[in-house]
Amino acid sequence: MHLRTRLKHLALAGAALAVVTATLPGAAVADSGGRDHHPSDRGLSAVIRYTEYGIPHIVAKDYANLGFGTGWAQAADQVCTLADGFLTVNGERSGAFGPDAAPDGSLSSATTNLSSDLYFRGVRDAGTVEELLRTPAPAGPSRDLKELMRGWAAGYNAWLRKNRITDPACAGADWVRPVTALDVARRGFAVSVLGGQGRAVDGITAARPPAASPAAARAGAATPEFPDPERAAEAARALFAPENATMGSNAVAFSGAATANGRGLLLGNPHYPWQGGRRFWQSQQTIPGELNVSGASLLGTAVVSIGFNDKVAWSHTVATGVPLNLHQLTLAPGDPTSYLVDGRPERMTPRQVTVAVKGGAPVSLTQWWTRYGPVVGGLGAQLPLPWTTTTAYALNDPNAANLRGSDTALGFSRSRSTQDIADTLKRTQGLPWVNTIAADSAGHSLFSQAQVLPRITDELAARCSTPLGRATYPASGVAVLDGSRSDCALGSDPDAVQPGVFGPAKMPVLRDTPYVENSNDSAWLANADRPLTGYERIFGTVATPRSLRTRGGVEDVSAMAARGGLTVADLQRQQFANRAPAGDLAAADVARACPAALPDDTEACRVIEAWDRTVNTDSRGALLFDRFWRKFTAAVPSAQQWLVPFSPADPVRTPHTVNTAAPGFAKSLADAVAELRAAGIPLDAPLGAHQFVVRNGERIPVSGGTESLGIWNKAEPVWNAAGGGYVEVAHGTSHVQAVGWDGGRCPVARTVLSYSQSSDPGSPHYSDQTRLYGAERWVTSRFCEKDILRSPALRVVVVRG
Repeated sequence: MHLRTRLKHLALAGAALAVVTATLPGAAVADSGGRDHHPSDRGLSAVIRYTEYGIPHIVAKDYANLGFGTGWAQAADQVCTLADGFLTVNGERSGAFGPDAAPDGSLSSATTNLSSDLYFRGVRDAGTVEELLRTPAPAGPSRDLKELMRGWAAGYNAWLRKNRITDPACAGADWVRPVTALDVARRGFAVSVLGGQGRAVDGITAARPPAASPAAARAGAATPEFPDPERAAEAARALFAPENATMGSNAVAFSGAATANGRGLLLGNPHYPWQGGRRFWQSQQTIPGELNVSGASLLGTAVVSIGFNDKVAWSHTVATGVPLNLHQLTLAPGDPTSYLVDGRPERMTPRQVTVAVKGGAPVSLTQWWTRYGPVVGGLGAQLPLPWTTTTAYALNDPNAANLRGSDTALGFSRSRSTQDIADTLKRTQGLPWVNTIAADSAGHSLFSQAQVLPRITDELAARCSTPLGRATYPASGVAVLDGSRSDCALGSDPDAVQPGVFGPAKMPVLRDTPYVENSNDSAWLANADRPLTGYERIFGTVATPRSLRTRGGVEDVSAMAARGGLTVADLQRQQFANRAPAGDLAAADVARACPAALPDDTEACRVIEAWDRTVNTDSRGALLFDRFWRKFTAAVPSAQQWLVPFSPADPVRTPHTVNTAAPGFAKSLADAVAELRAAGIPLDAPLGAHQFVVRNGERIPVSGGTESLGIWNKAEPVWNAAGGGYVEVAHGTSHVQAVGWDGGRCPVARTVLSYSQSSDPGSPHYSDQTRLYGAERWVTSRFCEKDILRSPALRVVVVRG
């Protein structure tokens, strides 16, 4: 009741507060009306209190009003990025920017604007999202979520009406337009299908049937009916390999058995793109008596995706479950747009899609759909799936029927324990491509790989895989089933909220162990002392080599748990420990072999030997080893990189002992040395002198390192030797939260958003947290009302009708 009373007081004092103290942080804006910061939209309103680093604390009386405040505040920080995304999901990029330019990749894998538009315009023309919105909960979105989306659109539009955009990315652009709740839902749909249809956009839009003439049929008889299985299996493995992804994460939850006070601890470290529409944005959302949560949202969404409240904290890691499968179609003789099921022909459904193109005539193309989903011509450039006169391939993506992900996040936000988190996962079944790791104030820990996955059991794959599927499924989890047999349908689990997916009872889950950890490998070693087994191959592998990041992470957190007495400060130290597991495993061997590999270069050998095996900004030798290690692991097959092979009985410590006799070792080392010298970079230069980002002319050194080195604090930087080394971060550590509880009413939380709140160079919050991140410092979270109101940076904006 205290917070409700304060809300009333703030609302009554809104006008005075706005005049005296309110300036709109986030994107640099100029008020088109001069003084009025109170947009009116259908009577919606919210109070936004900004604290340090432009973090908004949004208070509203219900979900529509909370969405209104959230949409307003996101627009203030990220209007250009948001507008670009809405252009994408409405299939309008080619009309604004031309057909050949590339989207930023945040909402699909499309390589051109035209391909992106053809796909998203097809979704729009088919009314796919509208149908999902009409689906009753729990299979469809809840009323609370619909109200949030309605309010978000209204808040975004109100901000556009009341402010002039000064961000040069879209200032004066005619493609920045008002949006609807349907647009917000379409953006949520795009996020849901990122791992399925979104991964195959080029393949969907480029799929064309061959000519159906007798001559073409005869010619087609000599054409391979499917790719070479061995090469296809390797392509599928590479397509879904965590080391090749632009998103990943680490997360660890400690139970009370490992902590100083018997309460839980959680460290979440998602690795996401630093630019574009897949960035996180921080806020606190409060509906008095109903909801109070702090954390990070994906841009364009109205809910906190990763966060905490006064009782529970959670994070996500990108999971190994494969959220799609293929059906190999046997085509009807003489008709490549009909396929056989149990010997009977079934016609494909044509969907003609027309896209407006800047400076040219509209482009119209036909997509072809089946009972299984769209026909695809391939999964990425490396896995072509040719449509011949006898064979085609259709993609099944169960997340194309899933608009529940935000309801899962909303349920987490209202949770009071890890049991509530588990119950939310069971009820909503909305997460398309992530694991969940959680801890609570009572001392519980939780790992769950609750994903929306096609119901591909190992038995079904063994019975129904085509020759191609018999190669791809074991290698990658990508099933290719015989689409000509109705007995190969996916079926349903009784506890699943939609047909054709696994129910909660089949998901890998681990509760209340001293630690649970994931770094984008399968669920098998969520706790190395209690390996998870018994799940289907589509969820991931068991008893296979782990990445160096997983191995290093498990070593670190298991040692922390064994030591015990942990606090939030220990989580903070782990985040920026910057240990390089590859260095611990290989640097001594490399230094010993170096004189033989580089007989005329004692300096390089001395630098590698002296390197401290970390990727701190002051680490000398880290850059040389990094450049060598990238070249070595690219040139030498993984099976030849180590002398001691992987052992399932010792999965964290094997393989080990680098194979310095491998072909490519000496050349990789020599090439790395030559590369740095040619760029004028000293071999023993501190890492931060040559790994940095530039913001408004300011050079900000950053620590961390690449996937292949196994770094927890991951950074995938952009190499530009002429520019001085690594001159930008493409993706890596993004929104970090270290959360615990001390028995009081407020959680103990530290956060940092590596790339800051705003993408507008004119904003005071364009690079402030980036400087924090570079200095390995944190933001002390202001969760409780008393702490918000004590902030020396407090700014209050009342947005209302």
